[in-house]
Amino acid sequence: MLQAQEDDKKRPLISVFSNIQAQYGYQFNYAKDIIENYQIVPPSEDLTFTETLVYLHKVTDLKYTLISNRFVLVNTQKNVVQKQDLQLLPEIIVPSYIIRGVSKLNNGSFNIDFSNFSMLPGLIETDVLQSIQAFPGIQSINENVSNINIRGGSHDQNLILWDGIKMYQSGHFFGLISMYNPQITQNVLLLKNGSDVSYTDGVSGSILMQTTKDVNTTFKGNISVNFIDTNGFADIPINKKSSIQLALRKSISDFVETPAYDNFFNKISEDTEVENSMNTVMNTDKEFDFYDASFRWIYKMSDKEELRVNFINVANELIFNENDLEESRRSSVTQNSIAGAIYYDRVWNDTWQTSLELYETDYKLKAINVNIKDSQRFLQENIVSETSFKLKANYKLNKNINLLNGYHVVETKVTNLDDVDAPIFRSLVSEVLRTHGLFSQFNYSSFNRLTNISAGIRFNYIDKFKKQIWEPRFSFTHKFRNNFSVEVLGEMKHQNTSQVINFQNDFLGVEKRRWQLSNNSDIPIIKSKQVSIGVNYNRKGWQLSVEAYHKKVNGITSQSQGFQNQYEFVQTSGSYQANGLDFILRKQMRNFNTWLSYAYLNSDYTFKSWPEYKFPSNYDISHALTLGSTYALKNLRISTGFNWFSGKPTTLPVADNAVIDNNINFGASNSSMLNDYFKVDISALYGFKIKQKTKVDLGASIWNVFNRDNQINNFFRVNDGQVDETLQTSLGFSPNIVMRVYF
Repeated sequence: MLQAQEDDKKRPLISVFSNIQAQYGYQFNYAKDIIENYQIVPPSEDLTFTETLVYLHKVTDLKYTLISNRFVLVNTQKNVVQKQDLQLLPEIIVPSYIIRGVSKLNNGSFNIDFSNFSMLPGLIETDVLQSIQAFPGIQSINENVSNINIRGGSHDQNLILWDGIKMYQSGHFFGLISMYNPQITQNVLLLKNGSDVSYTDGVSGSILMQTTKDVNTTFKGNISVNFIDTNGFADIPINKKSSIQLALRKSISDFVETPAYDNFFNKISEDTEVENSMNTVMNTDKEFDFYDASFRWIYKMSDKEELRVNFINVANELIFNENDLEESRRSSVTQNSIAGAIYYDRVWNDTWQTSLELYETDYKLKAINVNIKDSQRFLQENIVSETSFKLKANYKLNKNINLLNGYHVVETKVTNLDDVDAPIFRSLVSEVLRTHGLFSQFNYSSFNRLTNISAGIRFNYIDKFKKQIWEPRFSFTHKFRNNFSVEVLGEMKHQNTSQVINFQNDFLGVEKRRWQLSNNSDIPIIKSKQVSIGVNYNRKGWQLSVEAYHKKVNGITSQSQGFQNQYEFVQTSGSYQANGLDFILRKQMRNFNTWLSYAYLNSDYTFKSWPEYKFPSNYDISHALTLGSTYALKNLRISTGFNWFSGKPTTLPVADNAVIDNNINFGASNSSMLNDYFKVDISALYGFKIKQKTKVDLGASIWNVFNRDNQINNFFRVNDGQVDETLQTSLGFSPNIVMRVYF
């Protein structure tokens, strides 16, 4: 009998979907504005899934279409004409992975749908690069989104795409928050391994952000303000076939400096020239500002053709004055990214589909460092300019087999400028690399959707070096006994760009990373090999995932790894090897969701030209543990989390003989560790309506509730024949609030 238990009270439909997903393992796909007004009595847990869908249709009058054995499309009763897609799209094998809105797909990747996103501890905005750190095996050892480490890799080994555009900048506040506007960035694909052959770069992992690809026929928008910035978003229909999305965000430091702003500013200026005044020279009038603007235009020319244009512009600026008794001069550091792309998709017939992608991305880091004492001005610039053209063709052999083929050419130019006015010195170096890529991939899905295989190869040719690189990649998943799945992933990748990290006075010490191109000699092409095997279990709200991996990356430079010991100024190349295990256990119980994640990592460097042939990596965080929970009740959501990981490796001076010839005498590299990292975060969000089409969200969060001084880095310097240690700590107690109005 199709009826809900009479004792149950009405609950938001989105919350009902979450419980059904946990019980039956199906994923609901919907536009948020379609379901947000529904409050229903939940269906009985004794119903079959088919009966549950019938019940939902009866009480909501929405259309529920089962489009695969794990996927349900929720829509209004209107027939919606969409462009036919001939690709074998990945299916969900683990819905609500960690929290609602996060899914594991059958190609080994993870999908984050922010339109259906719950909440993570300490976050009240859907920060992309903060959110992905909830996955085991991914973390930032210094809390910066410009230093995300995937399975022991450095940040420059991550491929970061925004709507297919490669981005060379990651964050605002020089790395403390993501620069990608959370209102327009609606989906994220995270790949630790087994990536598609159409992608190049990212030897450690890939973070692929996407705006929505739907045409909106009614105006939607929202504005918000929090302790850091103000944000606005608008989705504007042009006609039935075209719409524009626009998102703008700017820091509020021009108007007010909040406790959160003060915490962030103190963090980025810690132990830098911005913070430190010397003798008679004082630093004053410190100011910081950032903004970002994102744009997307989509035009559905027909049910077979689609045109899309994307644009993003991001800026960060830090300025301050250096003063003595006689004069005042201004120092500054700016970081800018501007990029645009055009995409054209066409379905030619029942078997052929092509897509054309063209983008230009430009990144610039500029610092003007004045020294009043020596009457000197030091100008530095690091500029990256990249153009990419990609053509993809999908051929649908039958319902189960799809063939992907394509051509990809990328031209990257990197320019570095060093300019000193007294004594006069100028160095301007520009280098260009062009890489051609041909790729082909076989995609297979069995008739019952239990077995999925992707296997392909990418051929790369770097014309400057006349070098050929072959990269096979594969993914295999198989579902068995209804609730289990097994996956095997593997890939080989390369990249031609890396970052130099200088801890002295590079760019005032604020943003210490500058991009460089491989030269096929002392700066090699970076190459990686990775294989992993995993098992997933999902039944009645219980979810268990375990994945073991092995990764080897060759061609890294020592200056890209952030050494601050005896190897800080030594340039050589080497490799690292990482072996590890990612584990997550989750339980959904009606309104309550809790998860436990654990990551084990053993990562070692090999630098053959150094006395220490092999030693632990700077990113060798052996153990990392997260315990989190979310609770939803009608319009209220609460999330709490506990994070712990073992201390960062460090190199200490020899205790009884710390200084030799005014140089530090270090012991064995990375043979010691900083103290363990531990913090507790909490966040809450409450939503209510003030008019039929106007909704308000009020939220609050606390990062590091117990104000723990976590050690994230240390380094040593000689001062008057003695060794001084500088110990850097994490963000302390950091509250934030947000108010967002939807209209």
